[in-house]
Amino acid sequence: MLEKIFKLKENNTTARTEIIAGLTTFMTMAYIIALNPNLLTGFGKDTMPELWNGVFLATCIASAIGTIVMAFLANKPFAMAPGMGLNSFFAVVVTNIVALTGMTYVASFQAALCIVLVEGIVFLILSVLNIREKIVDAIPLGVRLGIAPAIGLMLLNIGVGSNAGIYSENGGPFYAMRDFFGALTPSLAKTNMGSGYSAMVLSVVTMFVGLFSIVVLAQRGVKGAVLLGMLIASIIYWAGEAIFLGTNPFASLATASFVPAFGDMASTTLFKFNFQGFAQIGWFTAITLIVTFCIIDMFDTIGTLVGTASRAGMLDKDGKMPNMKQALLSDAVGTLAGSVTGTSTVTTFVESASGVEAGGRTGLTALTTGIMFLACIFIAPIAGIIPAAATSSALIYVGVLMVAGLKNVDFDDICQALPVALMMIAMPISGSIGHAIGIGLITYTVIKVFTGKAKDVSVLTYVLSLIFLLKFFIVA
Repeated sequence: MLEKIFKLKENNTTARTEIIAGLTTFMTMAYIIALNPNLLTGFGKDTMPELWNGVFLATCIASAIGTIVMAFLANKPFAMAPGMGLNSFFAVVVTNIVALTGMTYVASFQAALCIVLVEGIVFLILSVLNIREKIVDAIPLGVRLGIAPAIGLMLLNIGVGSNAGIYSENGGPFYAMRDFFGALTPSLAKTNMGSGYSAMVLSVVTMFVGLFSIVVLAQRGVKGAVLLGMLIASIIYWAGEAIFLGTNPFASLATASFVPAFGDMASTTLFKFNFQGFAQIGWFTAITLIVTFCIIDMFDTIGTLVGTASRAGMLDKDGKMPNMKQALLSDAVGTLAGSVTGTSTVTTFVESASGVEAGGRTGLTALTTGIMFLACIFIAPIAGIIPAAATSSALIYVGVLMVAGLKNVDFDDICQALPVALMMIAMPISGSIGHAIGIGLITYTVIKVFTGKAKDVSVLTYVLSLIFLLKFFIVA
């Protein structure tokens, strides 16, 4: 049955490999389960518990729906969840609606869900009409080749830069690259981090033990090297917590509730669209917000799909991915599912690259990840004990492998070299795949026009470049 549905032999994979890849993807992105409701409620688990519970369940359910649709409709190994960056922007919008209208945070949250609903409908229409696929095709091949390496640098930046944050009485978050390796001396780092220094040392050790474990296992041809490396790193971290920090790594499980708060979800987020409140923010502001969400999500998704597919060898000689339309349709369904259940824009996650590196090539990988998201409705506390330092190991390893895609870029051609170079610096610094692609498109177009090669640029590429220029410099 699995062979018939997912065409495993045709894609040179096995059910075992796909399931391991799906688990790997899930472990690298499991952090979103708790982080998303924290961001969308202003860390309001104690002050707004009903809304927090509603967003938590929405995160699990919408991620599962989008990912499972990706599995069966597109047969691709890509997972979906509420996008980082977009959820923070959504939270800012909610806060602004509160200030603008005087509504409560919950009512303003429900008004903002209308934006996500409209965005999902727009994406669904554009995907059915093949317009999103044409936008993908309008990205010049040189720029497209640079997306995967740029995503690799972003994963490296997340892995060593911002994935594992440490807090202490001195504040935080403190990060490995900036606050540990970036300190002038160990004593200065210890002074700055206070009691958090020991936890930082444990995180750094865990990160590199996990990374080296993955590399060694992969070099020896061990299947599931990424997942096994993360498990080894997790065990190191748990042991370090117990032995050196004197804390119980599983203490949270003793008081955790495994009963889903469906009642809270029904009362706060499920189909709770506040159209009346949405109308109060003004049509110009509403349209501007919808367009902004659409642009960011569209190019984040396109970049993730193209970059990850490139690493997996799923692109044809023209740099196009088969079943792109179905993948984009799945993404649109995920966004609609997020609006209906009650979370910010659901999009294709860049952490899908970890599952691809573990051998995932079909929708069975995505199905496995989607099932794990559904399971987290009931076992979220268990997913929550996966240490961030362990996931950093996988992100660093996959990031390095994706950077290797630079070998496909012709650096003797400045029309390729400059856009790719700018994307590679813009993506990790801005944290936005979409914005980096926008910078790459603008750069490519400007160079072509002013070097007498304007005819090489398609009409749609000109339009996309203009849209990004307006977004960066004109639109308020």
